[in-house]
Amino acid sequence: MSMPVTQVGLRRVVGMVALLNLCYFAIEFAVALAIGSVSLFADSVDFLEDASINLLIVVALGWTARNRARIGMSLAAILLIPGLATLWTAWEKFSLPAPPSPVALSLTGLGALAVNFSCAYTLARFRHHSGSLTRAAFLSARNDAFANVAIILAGLVTAFIWQSAWPDLLVGLGIAAMNADAAREVWEAARQEHREAEV
Repeated sequence: MSMPVTQVGLRRVVGMVALLNLCYFAIEFAVALAIGSVSLFADSVDFLEDASINLLIVVALGWTARNRARIGMSLAAILLIPGLATLWTAWEKFSLPAPPSPVALSLTGLGALAVNFSCAYTLARFRHHSGSLTRAAFLSARNDAFANVAIILAGLVTAFIWQSAWPDLLVGLGIAAMNADAAREVWEAARQEHREAEV
């Protein structure tokens, strides 16, 4: 028995989004290590987390509403991982508060914005399909696009206004806060889906 056209399309789109996230994770992580950027590190871990979420969605799409809700709750916990990694990296940065290269920071953030905007735009029409799973994917891509704009601005501020590690650190902490809020939204959507499945 074939899947509905919308589900076939969703699998293809989510698989493509997972691949894009995995590829840009490698790029952004390498740059983050090279220039010592907290915000790029946080965002790169976020790309890896997004790739994992989207791969889980591809696997779980054919499951029952109750099982999808359970996976959705698990994804809410996964969404917190980049925030915790960011806090650890930020703590280490306090001991050596050297600003990252502003040009590399902004250009890498611009590339990440292009990837995340493409993913969010592609996922937007599916965000209410399959409950909390696709909501998790859409929220991740949307939040990441906002985070990337902040990374670009941090690079510009560092280059022209404030030669300090603080713009990068503040953006990194902001990304952690956004991930915590996204985790809350996904958890609430998954709980609602679970309650509806039990009725």
